[in-house]
Amino acid sequence: MAEADTVAPSESPTIRSIGAVHDRGFQTILSLKFNKANTAFPAPGSAAMANELARLDRVLPLVLGTVDIVTIGNEPFIESMPAQRDERLNAFYETVARHVIDARAELCGDDCATHLYLGALNRLDLPQNRTAAVERFLAFARETPEIEGVDLHPHVPDEARVQAFLDYTLPRLRADQTFLMTEFSLVWYWQEHMTDPVPAGFADRYGYAPDTQVWEVIGEAIEEPFPSRKWNDLLSESPWFEGKKHVLSDVMGQLRSTGRLAVATYGFAQIPSMTSGWSATKPPWLLNSVYASLTVQARGEAMSTPTYAWLEDFRRLQ
Repeated sequence: MAEADTVAPSESPTIRSIGAVHDRGFQTILSLKFNKANTAFPAPGSAAMANELARLDRVLPLVLGTVDIVTIGNEPFIESMPAQRDERLNAFYETVARHVIDARAELCGDDCATHLYLGALNRLDLPQNRTAAVERFLAFARETPEIEGVDLHPHVPDEARVQAFLDYTLPRLRADQTFLMTEFSLVWYWQEHMTDPVPAGFADRYGYAPDTQVWEVIGEAIEEPFPSRKWNDLLSESPWFEGKKHVLSDVMGQLRSTGRLAVATYGFAQIPSMTSGWSATKPPWLLNSVYASLTVQARGEAMSTPTYAWLEDFRRLQ
């Protein structure tokens, strides 16, 4: 949403791209991201809130009736100042949600093709994150008929923690509501293994000292992308990665077994923010991606190489 102050929404690369994808027959989801990490939430009725809603009114006519799902919010409990993650957060998102609901009714009527969700919730596997504000967030979703459910983002250290999200969230929604999972991964599990030594066979084959750590080799691939065989050898010979190569199927089985999954999506390509400032402690989001577009040599012009572990299950799950 912040982009709308500097780029006309009709010229926004995000909105133009999602419109083009829609025109090609694909279904689409757009999250409305309000980044308040460095600023307080405006109070309902204030001039600052009026500015927020005016900005929203420049975006909504371009997406309502076109985008299949609009998620109101991205990650509110991360994209906010910690001291503001209370009723002030709730009041802001409730005001925005009611405005979107009213705009949808006005712009495309009762049979509008765009479905509305609230999003997204993070680290609900940790009891300290199940706050009064989270409870109110879910209560608002439950009590607002036009909201069809919530988005969940479980980036967790093991698959069992995904179930914790579901066990906490679903009983707090209406029985007719569903959920999105537009992000999920085992990134914190990968993080635990960045300082492991590389596999002995890999070290011997590629000439690394036995005490070379995984993050150091990944850093080399960031600086000068590897041939796909070398990248895949690093991962497939690491038991902590190889043992999780069916995580997409495992998690999708969990989600579908609820009978209430609307949509799940998964990270497709590595992006520059995943590699900038690489270190032993930087979260290794790049290991999630289906395509190793930045750490593996391209197969030809504009042809990224898939990470061996994810592509087969990703295709089958379609």
